[in-house]
Amino acid sequence: MRTELNLFLLALSFFTRLPVANWVEYSQQNLNKSNRYFSLVGWFVGGILSLGFIGLNQLFPIDVAVWCLLVLSLLLTGVFHEDGLADMADGFGGGFTKADKLRIMKDSRLGTYGSAALILALIAKLMLWTHLALWLIWLVPITYALSRATAAFLLTLTPYVEAEGSKSKPLAENQTTKESLINFIFILPISLILHWKLTLVLVICLAIFLAVYRRFLIKQIGGFTGDTLGGAQQISEVIIYLVVVAFVQHNLPILGGFLG
Repeated sequence: MRTELNLFLLALSFFTRLPVANWVEYSQQNLNKSNRYFSLVGWFVGGILSLGFIGLNQLFPIDVAVWCLLVLSLLLTGVFHEDGLADMADGFGGGFTKADKLRIMKDSRLGTYGSAALILALIAKLMLWTHLALWLIWLVPITYALSRATAAFLLTLTPYVEAEGSKSKPLAENQTTKESLINFIFILPISLILHWKLTLVLVICLAIFLAVYRRFLIKQIGGFTGDTLGGAQQISEVIIYLVVVAFVQHNLPILGGFLG
C-alpha cells in the first residue's frame, strides 16, 4: 500500500502544483510506474475543482464563477497540459520536418500557432463550462479523469520519440498493460454516473480521436512526446465537453446509473 501511495503521490506532484509528503521517493522507475494513476489524479484534481465551484457559485454569478474556476484549475495544474498543447501547436504549425517540429516544441518561447491554440482551448472551456453549469460538479472530475486516461492510453500504445531535455522520458520507458488496466479500472465509475448513452458516445468519440491522433503523430514525428501527451489531454477534454453540450442541446439524458 505504501508503494502504491508513493506512486500516486509522485504522479500528483508531477502533474500538479500540490505539495506532497517529504517521504515520497522519486526514481525513474517509480515515475515510469506512476502513470497508472493518471486518471486517479484527474479524479482528485477534478474533485477539488468541484468543491471550489460549489463555493464560487454561492459568491458570484455563474459566468464569473466559471472564470474563477478556470483560474483555479490553471493554478492547481501549473498550466502543465496547456503548455504541452501550445508547444505542440507551434511545433506542428511551424515545422516542416520531423527535426524542425521536435526542435520547435522544445523551444520555451510561445509562437503564433501556440498562442492561437491556447486561446481557443481556454475560450472553449469558458463557454462549455458556462453551458454545463448545472452539471459541472459531476462533469469536471469525470472529464479530468477520462481525458488523462486517454493520454495514458496514448502513451502505452504509441512509440516514444526522444527529445533533448524531455520530462516525459521516464514515463515513456517500459510501459506495460498493467498501467493501462489500472487506469481503465479507475475510469469505470464514470459508467455509474453518466447515462449509458452518453457514456457510449464518449467512448466512441475518444476512441476515434485516439486512433486518428496516434496515426497523425506517428506519421508526423514517429510517435509521441511529452508535449503531444499534453495536447491529447487538452483536446480530449474539449471533445468530452462538446459531446455533453450536444446532449444538453438535444434534451438527451446526462446523468444515469445510481444517480438516474
